[in-house]
Amino acid sequence: MKTQYEFLLPRGYIDEAGAVHRRGVMRLATARDELEPLRDPTIAGPDDPRLTILVLARVIERLGDIELVTAHEIQDLFAVDLAYLQDFYGVINFGSEQDIDALLAAQEQAQRPPTTSVVGDEQSASGNEGVIRDAVRPAGAGGRRASIEEIPQTGR
Repeated sequence: MKTQYEFLLPRGYIDEAGAVHRRGVMRLATARDELEPLRDPTIAGPDDPRLTILVLARVIERLGDIELVTAHEIQDLFAVDLAYLQDFYGVINFGSEQDIDALLAAQEQAQRPPTTSVVGDEQSASGNEGVIRDAVRPAGAGGRRASIEEIPQTGR
């Protein structure tokens, strides 16, 4: 049984020295990984957004050259990378074998350099944008990140 999965972040974590860390390894979560962060006094409950940060810090075993990933690194990720890791976590822990295979195939495809073609005077890139994003959602997940909701501004 496979318990560790390699991932490739869309943008990557930038450390204090300016190095970008995109590749990493996430292991399957245990019940303890999901329960222990609830004991943290800074966590208000199961709906606290910081809970995700603490759980991911427990299950990410490596991020680039960083072998001890903490909440500090996770909270300093770009939003797209955090969203990716949340979806990645969901697929490897709760998805089917087909979901995991699709995720890994999409990741492999995203690592290939984009192809370009010239159409008339315009150059179009056939990159891999969205390939991983679309593959990380388990069947029936409803596209948690299909759209961003805007909060209406009042009193302006």
